[in-house]
Amino acid sequence: MDANNIKSNLGGCWKFGAACWLLLIATLAVLLIVFSGGLASMMSAWRTDEYSHGYMLPLVTAFLVWQKSSLLAQMSFRSSWWGFLVTLLGLVFYVVGELGALYTIIQYGFLITLAGVLLALLGSRAFKIILPAYLVLLFTIPLPAFLYNNLSSQLQLVSSQLGVGVIRLVGISVFLEGNVIDLGNYQLQVVEACSGLRYLFPFSALGFIAAILFRGAFWKKVILFVSTLPITILMNSFRIGVIGVLVDRAGVGMAEGFLHDFEGWIVFMACAAILVAEMWLLARIGPDRIPFSEAFAIEGPEPLPEGATRARRRLTPSFYAVLPLLVMALGVSVMLPNRAEAELKRAPFALFPLDIGEWHGKVGVLESIYVDALKLDDYLLVDYSDAQGQTLNLYAAYYESQRKGASAHSPKSCLPGGGWRIQALSQWEVPGVNPDAEPFRVNRSLIQMGDERLLVYYWFQQRGRIIANEYLVKWYLFWDALTRNRTDGALVRITTAAPLGDSIEEKDQLVADFIRVIEPRLERFVPN
Repeated sequence: MDANNIKSNLGGCWKFGAACWLLLIATLAVLLIVFSGGLASMMSAWRTDEYSHGYMLPLVTAFLVWQKSSLLAQMSFRSSWWGFLVTLLGLVFYVVGELGALYTIIQYGFLITLAGVLLALLGSRAFKIILPAYLVLLFTIPLPAFLYNNLSSQLQLVSSQLGVGVIRLVGISVFLEGNVIDLGNYQLQVVEACSGLRYLFPFSALGFIAAILFRGAFWKKVILFVSTLPITILMNSFRIGVIGVLVDRAGVGMAEGFLHDFEGWIVFMACAAILVAEMWLLARIGPDRIPFSEAFAIEGPEPLPEGATRARRRLTPSFYAVLPLLVMALGVSVMLPNRAEAELKRAPFALFPLDIGEWHGKVGVLESIYVDALKLDDYLLVDYSDAQGQTLNLYAAYYESQRKGASAHSPKSCLPGGGWRIQALSQWEVPGVNPDAEPFRVNRSLIQMGDERLLVYYWFQQRGRIIANEYLVKWYLFWDALTRNRTDGALVRITTAAPLGDSIEEKDQLVADFIRVIEPRLERFVPN
């Protein structure tokens, strides 16, 4: 397609007067101003490996829309009052997200609002043509922190198990505990960076784009996109297995530095090659089979059919109707108070008592790598012991704000990664200190690694509530941010050894008694 045809298509598709163009540009500017906080947070996430593809996706969306420009040029833009309602819904998301300071809600609110404005401008028929391209923008939004952490932990375990299978295929003796691969002379830990998410997120976006461009039945497009998950997991596991083999054969340097990162690039390119092979295969099967060169080709827009006329362009009444909504949203964004955390008085954990009844404590220190990863503001790590030689470990992580993705990591997702296997997980009811006090529920987990066994109790102490359910924590986090301007809170965990052969019931009673002793003292350090 020559340059004149390209220019002609673009001009015919978006031919407006100067005044209309100024109004469209002003509308976009208002949207960017209103949603600036959420968009800034989203672009900050793009600087990480997992979401670095985010910079390219708006350009890809623009290209996919441009491919449809000749078709759009022949269609009249008609009012769609659904666009008004969708815009209103997106702005509700914005207000709720701003009041609750939850950036994910604001980011989805932006995409919903922008979709509503486009729907009101183009009409339902024209918007339906660009909808697949528009959906590409969904991959620009990072996952909420708690979903990311849980997904990362699960992928670490799966990748470790499959990677060990690869190592054993070449005859190397290896032992696996959680996500720790023991090669004898070296322990290879499958950390968060090796979970595969840095491949999964960009590769799933690539698979979605490939499905849009692929000319085949809808079920083939679905297979292309859905297959990105197993391909990523299998290839990342193969990479971990290869690293294990190289470490065994050539030393620990193979697991670090440039070679480690270079192997990652090879894996991603291999994933892309598998996707291309999958498209080639799908193009050759089914009643709609066609040559691969016709099934998948990145081309510009087709020329206008001979005799076709370009539709007249005008701003629709439904588009004008959404403008007052955007003006009001702009006013709300200016008038909304700064949702900084409510100021609270609390004692630092450094003042937490080390002598509690018959228990005497010794303070521990977390390594800086864990402090940086957990993003906590204050923490308590104490080993308590009594005259009978019984020991307990108390850990508490406090967060002044959980608005920007920093939140307590649940032991449920973190412990298996250290090689521990959860043997039992349930919720237990702990009686209050006083007879009149209501009992509260905590999580109880029995974990084991080899012959070592631990009993772990944990709960989330959040703004006057003791909560065991992790999803309920997220709900109250949103609700309290909305109604109380607070997102502070803590995770509290108590751990004790439960050797094989010892009475678990006695250990349960020991921990329950300790919880009843420390829970009232925690209120000074975790504000109600």
